[in-house]
Order: sequence, then structure tokens, then C-alpha cells
Amino acid sequence: MRGGVKGAVIGGVCAVMLGGAGYGAYNFLHALSDDGGTGVAASVKSGPPDGGEVKDATGKFFAAWEKGDAATAASYTNYPEAARRLLTAYGDDAHITKVRITPGTADGRTVPFSVRATVSYRGRSEPLHYRTSLTVVRGANSHRPLVDWRPSVVHPRLREGDTLVTGAAAAPPIEAVGREGTVLTEEKYPSLGPVLDELRKRYGDKAGGRAGVELAVRHEAGADGGQAADTPLLTLVKGRAGRLTTTLGASAQAAAETAVRKYTDASVVAVQPSTGEILAVANHRSDGFDAALLGERAPGSTMKIVSAAALIDNGLATANGPAPCPATAVSLSQTFHNLKDLRPDEHATLSDSFARSCNTAFVKFADEVRPDTLTKEAEERFGLGRNNWRIGVPSFDGRVPAAGGSDKAAGLIGQGQVQMSPLNMASVTATAMTGAFRQPVLVPLELDHREPAHARGLPSGTVAQLRGMMNRTARSGTAAAVMAGMSGDIGAKTGSAEAAGLAKSDSWFAGYRGDVAAAALVQDGGHGIDAAGPIVASVLRNAG
Repeated sequence: MRGGVKGAVIGGVCAVMLGGAGYGAYNFLHALSDDGGTGVAASVKSGPPDGGEVKDATGKFFAAWEKGDAATAASYTNYPEAARRLLTAYGDDAHITKVRITPGTADGRTVPFSVRATVSYRGRSEPLHYRTSLTVVRGANSHRPLVDWRPSVVHPRLREGDTLVTGAAAAPPIEAVGREGTVLTEEKYPSLGPVLDELRKRYGDKAGGRAGVELAVRHEAGADGGQAADTPLLTLVKGRAGRLTTTLGASAQAAAETAVRKYTDASVVAVQPSTGEILAVANHRSDGFDAALLGERAPGSTMKIVSAAALIDNGLATANGPAPCPATAVSLSQTFHNLKDLRPDEHATLSDSFARSCNTAFVKFADEVRPDTLTKEAEERFGLGRNNWRIGVPSFDGRVPAAGGSDKAAGLIGQGQVQMSPLNMASVTATAMTGAFRQPVLVPLELDHREPAHARGLPSGTVAQLRGMMNRTARSGTAAAVMAGMSGDIGAKTGSAEAAGLAKSDSWFAGYRGDVAAAALVQDGGHGIDAAGPIVASVLRNAG
């Protein structure tokens, strides 16, 4: 936003943590009183807050918030300084007044509530209404029941590091239009919200619109210094929308939206291999992160598309040449295993091992490849890892660093230091299918004269072998269960990748059908066919 509107940063943790929940019976100890003074040998609880305490704490917090008394309201939280800053900004920078809070029925220590308020700025006012929730915990030091502070207590769209501001919009609104002429809105395609915000930020001025006045979330700048586009919440003065053409397809986007909603932390991207145009981008995540375009995760066995191409291009293997699949393989004292129940096959070809997703077959090639073999293949043939894609909105372009030791072997099966997004793997699939790397685009290049990234692509012989292996995987290999009954020219590769802190592996799947290539990731989703596979298959069946 313009006009000198000040933003108050949400987040930061107090130097001394006041929050936390303890467990136990009643204790007699030196405790802090509610006004911050020191009590004398008072009887205090140390277990989880009971229903009465939850009601009392939320009542006091809500009453102070309604009065606009940020300091008092913050004192009923376990991170009072962070809470005070945001609650102050709520009134001062966001210009939100006349707050009325209605609590719902508590679920244990969690209380849902609705907020009705008014946003007023330079003579214009609009009603504001939303729902959110909070949880009450026991203070670790004070032993008082306290609101467990997080920005979403104030508004459900707020995350750590965000600000709330009201003023002149940072960019004019846009009317994003899909390839069929359909207007793409967040209301109809919910997961497009971050993409539409970025399109507005980058192209609002170019599309011929006029900025209005709005309440919006301003996001904290990232580690790279880049800042995500504002997220508008409420319009006070309507601007004039400029018209912006995108490559997205309404039918493909609708299919992607429906598919990801069936899984938690799911993302998918579909591209048109013949042009590189992005047909669909969808996410289903509680944190609002656009993992489809910006995610950085180990891609697991979907990376074997690139690895197999590297082995073929460097004369180390052919689709019908030997690639034995033992039960285990050792690289520099690290032992690699296959998925459970995969039968060893010492006479397997590369096509056999690819279709069955045998890790050990690829690991056994680690001694024959150089530390930068996979890196060069990814960069020079598939256009990955050079940080030069210009798709029209921010994107992660993949990471395949040169690696020695056991990371060299791990990289061949999409683990170690290799990182990808669904966008990257959809592009890999498209390149394997056509042999040509076409940098994905979401906004036509000619709109702002962007120069796309280039790579030399794959030899025709390599393409023929990759397509044969991917088709076999889709027809009779690990992907067959979800690709069954799909007509036309199809191919696929399943993947699962271990991720720290997750009970299950990340589920990955990449596939193509006709002139559509798609890739999906479901974090903590299990095997490739468990979650990501059904998403991609649904998009391929319904994208046309």
C-alpha cells in the first residue's frame, strides 16, 4: 500500500518466554499476580486450565480487545509484547474500530469466536466480519490461564511476520483471465489466491487498472529480500480492474482444485508440454504457502526420470541394458534399501528397475557417475537449478548441486541435497515427453518482454527410451493402479521421499497424457500412488 501507511510487524518472540502449559496437582509457590505484582505463597494450579479458567481468561482478553486496550489485552497472553504490537496495529494501522466479539462453544481449551467490527479510513467505512479461534494454556511462570498467542488469533489470514494495514492499495486490481476467456477468481478457484495476489503486484500497473483503498495483510520480506504480494481482505474504495491474460485453463484448474482438496498439504501443477504453458496450479494447505510453485522438497523416485536420462546420455546404461536390483546397495558405508515387498532381481534391465522403482539399481551406478553428472544433466538438458525461470510470478527452479560421498548416490534416487517443486517435476515430465525444454510460463512472455530460460533438451534416442520406460510404468509398473483405464499416450513415475520429522514419506507422482504433463506432492502422504498419484491421474483425466 502507498500513502505512508505504517505496518506493525506481527511476530517475534519475547526474550523471556512467559507461556507454556504445565501438568500436575496444586502447588504452593511464589506466583505472579494478574497485575504483574508478586504474590506471596499463593495456592495456584499447575495443570491444564479448566473450563472456568478458559472462560475467565478469554472473557478478560475479549473485553480489553473490544475496548481497544491493546496493552491490557496482551497481558492476558503468553507472549504479551508480540500481542501488544499486533493489537495496537489493529487499531492504529488497520483502522479497525467498534469491535464486537462473540465467543462460540469451547472445545476443551480451544474457543472459536466471531468478530464484527468497522474499518474506517479517510471518511470511508465498511463492516468487517470474520471467524477465528484461540487456545488457552497455563503460563509457565505465572501459572495463570493465558491466551496462547499467535497472529491468527487476531485474523485467520495472519501468519508470523505479517502486518495489517489499511490505505491506498499497493497495486491496482486485476481481472485475471484464463486461456478460454474465463475470469479466474479466488472465490471460484480458492488455491489461486497467492498467485492472483502476485499477478496483481507485478502486472496491476501494466494492465491498465486504477488502485483503490483496502484493508490488507502485508507479508514479511523473505530471506532473499523478496516480499510476497499483499493479501487484500476488504475493499473500502473500489479501484478499476485491469484485464490480464494468463495461460491457466479453467477446466484444468477446476480439476486440480477438486483433486488436492482430498488430501492435506497437497500441491499439483499441470503444464502443456508443446508450449510450456502452465495450465493449473493448486494447493490445499492450512498455512497458505504456494508449495506448487515455491516448494523445496526431495522429489524421491520421480527424480529417476532425470537420473535415467543422465545414465543414457553419458553412455552408462540403456533402457534394455542391465540394471540389477539387489535387496540392498552400499555407497561409502551408507546402505540403501528398496521399498518394502519389492522383490530383488539380479537380471533386471534399466526399464525393469525404473518401472518397479528400484532404488538399489540406481544407487549401484553411483561409482560410475561424476559428482556433477546429475547436476549437468538437470541444468543443461532439463533447465533446472539455474535460478533463471521467469514464469510471471515467483517460482523455485529446482536444486541439484554437485555432490560427492553418499549424497551422490542419494541424489540419483531424489534424496540427499536434491530439491524440487511440483512445477519443476511437471516441467521434467514435459521435457522427457517432448525432448525439448520449454520454460514454464503463467503469463505470456510478450506481455512484459521477458526472456525465458533455455536448455538444449534431450537427444531423440533418450526421449524414446524415457517415454518407453514411463509408459511401461503407467501400464504395468508402480503407477498402473492409478493410471488404469486411461486412454491415449500416457506415461508416469511414482516417488516417495523421506522427510525429517514426518511419520510417513512425502508422496510424489509425475505423469503425462496427450499434451498435458502434471506433477503432485503430498507431504507426509506415503507412497506415490497413495496420495499424489490419484491427484495427477484426476488432473490428466479432466484437464481437457
